[in-house]
Amino acid sequence: MTQRIASPSICFVILGKGKPLTTVHSKGKAFVAIPKGQDSGDDAADHALETVLASLEDSKAEDIVSLNIAGKSALADYMVVVSGRSNRHVSAICEHLLKDMKDEGFGNARVEGLETGDWVLIDAGDVIVHVFRPEIRAFYNIEKMWATPEMSEETLH
Repeated sequence: MTQRIASPSICFVILGKGKPLTTVHSKGKAFVAIPKGQDSGDDAADHALETVLASLEDSKAEDIVSLNIAGKSALADYMVVVSGRSNRHVSAICEHLLKDMKDEGFGNARVEGLETGDWVLIDAGDVIVHVFRPEIRAFYNIEKMWATPEMSEETLH
């Protein structure tokens, strides 16, 4: 089902299944139409987490831990911490994850540490992924820092 809503300078074309496609007309010129993303808000974060976890399992990542940090930090909704067996395995996990995220429409994530392969941080917006070698992961132990117990509002000062 296609529906058109028009005004003198803007023409909106609404496609079926709620995916709007906007075309702007100005003095006879039409600009490229850009569809909006398929998910928004919590749905996008959940879909990103599912994509990350599936990719990590496919890459044979070890000790996968996902933490819901939505109420603890404004950085992201989820943090995922995993291990690779070696520098090469860590790099391969990350490259596979970046490809899968891009294929699913999440764009290019920001990456740090891919060159060395000891600790790679991937910031995919709603999900932050840390991929470690086991020794480095044990040393920093960031799961413990982020997995703090929930405190009731009565105990907050």
